[in-house]
Amino acid sequence: MTTKPMLMVVAAVIEREGQILIGQRRAQDRHALKWEFPGGKVEAFESPRDALRRELQEELGVTAEIGPEIIRYEFQYPRRPPILLIFHQVETFHGEMMNGAFEQIRWESRDRLPHYDFLDGDRDFVRRLARREL
Repeated sequence: MTTKPMLMVVAAVIEREGQILIGQRRAQDRHALKWEFPGGKVEAFESPRDALRRELQEELGVTAEIGPEIIRYEFQYPRRPPILLIFHQVETFHGEMMNGAFEQIRWESRDRLPHYDFLDGDRDFVRRLARREL
């Protein structure tokens, strides 16, 4: 029996002047109107860093310098295969930030992040980020 490789999802913690960029999923998307960090699926031919660079270009129109990995962990939504979530720091990007994939984007302080309705897979990460544990 062969098993499919685990789906990898990368996300960026983009910081600017002490605030972090978050995006709200569109109303017609799966997990409608939930908040998340910019990023997406890693394609079979990509490294996580390359995938994140591509996703940030597609979603926000910026060229990002992908920083160190913050954390990675597995998460499983009900009735879905498990995913591997990988979060990277992004402190530098080039270009004018544009919203190309979200209902809205917002710059927010770490302390306020837990007040948003994040995806289930991001909630523990958000709490730890807000408490400055990461």
